Amino acid sequence: METEIIRFNLLSPLCYVPEENPDPFGYREGSGEKLFCFELDEAHHSSIEPDKTKLLGNLIFGGKAADKAAGAAETFELPKGNYLFAQKREILCQQDIIDMAAEIQQEGLWQRLLPGKKLYLRYLFEDGRFVTQLFRPYAEKGGR
Repeated sequence: METEIIRFNLLSPLCYVPEENPDPFGYREGSGEKLFCFELDEAHHSSIEPDKTKLLGNLIFGGKAADKAAGAAETFELPKGNYLFAQKREILCQQDIIDMAAEIQQEGLWQRLLPGKKLYLRYLFEDGRFVTQLFRPYAEKGGR
């Protein structure tokens, strides 16, 4: 899968309300904007050729976009910061999401970045099309 991967600086966090029994790979039309956060597998999160069957570790949370007016008691965030970012203008299946996550990881390592241990999966409807986005936090080597 040929994917454009960019460095993206998210200037303010995006907030989400947790859902009961979140299903990161069961997104359907009409589901609204959703975010899922995975803790990547310890043994594969920094490998140039990760085992794709083990790359996505535990699902930390999943939820829908928070309604600012509703003032939800508990929210999760896509924190502000630097990310390796990729998107496809369609709803991707689980295997395509994993493939894209591996591509992001390889690109980050190729650029001599330190990819973080989390991966954020976001679905939304934008400009008349469904979009699947991946965000992977990173740091510069040497703390720059």
